[in-house]
Amino acid sequence: MNGAECLVKTAKDLGISVCFANPGTTELPLVVALDTVGGIRPVLGLFEGVCTGAADGYARMLQKPAMAILHLGPGLANGIANLHNARRAHSMMVNVVGEHTTWHLASDPPLAMDIESLAKTVSGWHRTCNSAKRFAEDMANAVNAAKQGQIATLIVPFDLQKEKNVEAAVVPDSRGKQSIHYEEIKSAAALLKKDKKAALFFSHNHIGRDALMAAARIKQACGCDLLTDNFPAHIERGAGLPDVMRIPYLPEMAMDMLSKYEVFVFIGSKEPVSFFGYEGIPAYYLKDGQTRFHLSNKPQDLLEILEALAGELDAARITDAGILASFQRPKIPTGALNSFKICSVIAALQPENAIVVEEAVTTGVMYYPVASNIPPFSLLTLTGGALGQGAPCAVGAAIACPDRPVINFQADGAGMYTLQALWTEAKEGLNIKTLICSNRSYDILKLEYGRLGVLPETCASYLTDLSGIDWVSLGKGMGVPSVRVTTAEELVKELGKALDEKGPNLIQMEL
Repeated sequence: MNGAECLVKTAKDLGISVCFANPGTTELPLVVALDTVGGIRPVLGLFEGVCTGAADGYARMLQKPAMAILHLGPGLANGIANLHNARRAHSMMVNVVGEHTTWHLASDPPLAMDIESLAKTVSGWHRTCNSAKRFAEDMANAVNAAKQGQIATLIVPFDLQKEKNVEAAVVPDSRGKQSIHYEEIKSAAALLKKDKKAALFFSHNHIGRDALMAAARIKQACGCDLLTDNFPAHIERGAGLPDVMRIPYLPEMAMDMLSKYEVFVFIGSKEPVSFFGYEGIPAYYLKDGQTRFHLSNKPQDLLEILEALAGELDAARITDAGILASFQRPKIPTGALNSFKICSVIAALQPENAIVVEEAVTTGVMYYPVASNIPPFSLLTLTGGALGQGAPCAVGAAIACPDRPVINFQADGAGMYTLQALWTEAKEGLNIKTLICSNRSYDILKLEYGRLGVLPETCASYLTDLSGIDWVSLGKGMGVPSVRVTTAEELVKELGKALDEKGPNLIQMEL
């Protein structure tokens, strides 16, 4: 086999089964290898940001890495925003980036750039292959590194991909399981047992049902509140689960919420900070007098840590029904659409076991509380804050879980960053319902103007105006059935119809 086939076979042998790709000339041997080796599903993205965002969504749902093939440095650069989101989410991902032929690099061809320096900004592991004989080892190390909850980027020169008589060798997974420090567990339990207002603050790439139920037992045992980041990577929500409070986006609201606690126990999360630096507002939300205890800042098995903490607290099975969210769908509203009505309709209609990818920004603020008592579902959010995640992440989630409906609750401005994902949805026949919040402006920037205490003048208004975007035409042009609605009644009708169908749909919701 040649170098590219060796690389693909090694990836397949280590569990990679999907490849999101936007290849170019320097990656063609890898594309051919996907055919000759087999066993890895290729998915084409028309923009690298779709590929990287899809690989992120796939990892968030399955807790296993996908592969992304990107074209040289500019291709990696095109995918960098969603790689940033994936890094913040601790998603497992393997990027394979083609490089120019080794002897051609010195000529400084037009597409040449320092790929490795760019890869360093988002990758926990990165390497440039310098010998085809190392392909198996390098790819195995990349996959094993990604499985630690990070991005691994492997850069492969074109000529080495074509080199013949390259042997594939299975390289064992050298990851050592991180052991729990039980003395730390005892210290955390002692803090939570104290007669003080306490919060258990946890974050992870996947806050699953079992982890949440362990957290609920801890809450029942010591009365602590359960908190997570403003933008969790993946959290299970709904009836029968404990309600986990998100940190508000606005710093004043976040500081007010956190000020009532005397003790914080953090698991897999850093101390919360403001998204931006505002004059007169501290970077960190907690005050000097509040006790902080970090059980783990590293990506570990959240469930194992919570179970150990519950055991130390003698937290038995849940007997207090009030610890868990009861079942109640929100009432279906009527009349002209606004943010609250949109959130209410989605929460009222979304099916059990749905996957909701929420990048609605300002329109979606009320969705989290409104959906707290509906049938259980998975929620994925904008962990790194880089816009353009929603549609690509939905693609990855739909490919990871083809039997589950996916709802992409999407802001119009953010959606324009990666609208090419709609084409992939249509091509792959993915069961994704894209709900566009068409307020025709960057409302989040208007909010920030208000924080500055100024009114947008001519230039500022011009640079936040998104009028004229016809999402129905855009969706249809990409092969996705699309409609426009202006009232809650119309949204109920069209969303209900879309959910009854398999395949992609788009609804432009006019606010």
